Amino acid sequence: MRAVLFSIGILLGAGMGFAAEPLRIAPFAIDATPPIGSPLCDALVQPAKRIDDALTCRGVVILGAGQPIVLCSLDWVGIGNSGYDSFRTALAAAAKTTPDRVAVHCTHAHDAPGCDFEAEAILKEAGLSGAAFDPAFAKSRIETAAKAIVAGIPQAKRVTQLSTGYATVKQVASNRRVLGPDGRVKWVRYSATKDAEARAQPEGTIDPLVRVVTFWNEATPIAVLSYYATHPQSYYGQGGVSCDFPGIARGMREKQIPGALLVHFNGAGGNVTAGKYNDGDPANRIVIAERLAAGMKEAYEERKEMAIGADDVAWRVVKVKLPAAPFLNEDKLLAEIADEKRTVRDRVISARRLAWLRRTKLGHETELSCLSIAGARILHMPGELFVEYQLAAQQMAPKRFVAVAAYGDYGMGYIGTQISYSQGGYETGPASLVSPEVEAILTEGMKKLLGE
Repeated sequence: MRAVLFSIGILLGAGMGFAAEPLRIAPFAIDATPPIGSPLCDALVQPAKRIDDALTCRGVVILGAGQPIVLCSLDWVGIGNSGYDSFRTALAAAAKTTPDRVAVHCTHAHDAPGCDFEAEAILKEAGLSGAAFDPAFAKSRIETAAKAIVAGIPQAKRVTQLSTGYATVKQVASNRRVLGPDGRVKWVRYSATKDAEARAQPEGTIDPLVRVVTFWNEATPIAVLSYYATHPQSYYGQGGVSCDFPGIARGMREKQIPGALLVHFNGAGGNVTAGKYNDGDPANRIVIAERLAAGMKEAYEERKEMAIGADDVAWRVVKVKLPAAPFLNEDKLLAEIADEKRTVRDRVISARRLAWLRRTKLGHETELSCLSIAGARILHMPGELFVEYQLAAQQMAPKRFVAVAAYGDYGMGYIGTQISYSQGGYETGPASLVSPEVEAILTEGMKKLLGE
């Protein structure tokens, strides 16, 4: 028998007794590029040898609708457990709000750092401090992002309109779990797939749409937020730090909308990659980026605008307990971490698993949240979420514009659907630190968030 706990808080701006204020937005952005020599992708790939693209931490603070709301996107592979908590706590303090009104997400670039202070503490005890990521650098980026928020709020700009739009992104996303006649995974179509037969298979279950939300001051765009579900890798692991094709596409669009901050969020792309359209040739990085940028441009231009004020903004939070995967065993993980015959990479993996397991044993609650702004709903979700959750969320509110940002708390890794755990494949093996019951828990949480 599993125990499921839900709690929900609804904060409705003017309805909470706050003085009426104009709706304002304060964009912020800092450099988040790691030093040469830094571990990348939680030590799963070569450390940083060169900088191919700068990484950033960027976002917006929404002011005037009750306590401030912070939306933040980071060009890192993932921030989990107390790393995630540390980011949210610091950004909340800077914005003078509470951590449950802060959503921090990663774009999941693989040639980029991660952050998990709980795993770092476990590794430090084993003599492996700094093996997964550079903790001093991570702390410095948290502090600098907080300072950027403090500096940006006095320059916040009035928001008079919101626009939403969507467009099909062509020849980028494909489902990487290709099933055979027996209903089990026959091919895993990774981000770069050289197997021509695997690439020839249909796209499979994806969300082909990029969704764009723009905050306006009269006719001037202030911030443009985009949402698209796929793993963001074209190629990686050769030591070149990169924000990869979504970050490059974001940069292309930012040049076309001068003065506005563009913030990109990775949707529920845990089981989605560009593998059907990418054989790993480095030249494909720009090709795929141009395709995504074209979709972003169309979604921005084919927009629906509406006047908005503080009364049109609401923030909801649901807390859930996610069940740990049954294969996780603390004694076994401790032995693996202590075993000096194992690779550093494998010991890091075991430390990250142990950090999550210990959290679940202590009754940790994962926060899901939803920004309601006029007719739009933006869900903020944890982990490497399968695309089926994003599609389900849209069906729960079919008359609404629904966007999803995943890759929030990264502690639990992949989050599959219940049936996917019986189908085999990489994602729902040891890469997922939750059990199949997770689908029912998250589905109920999304229903609560999207309910009118």
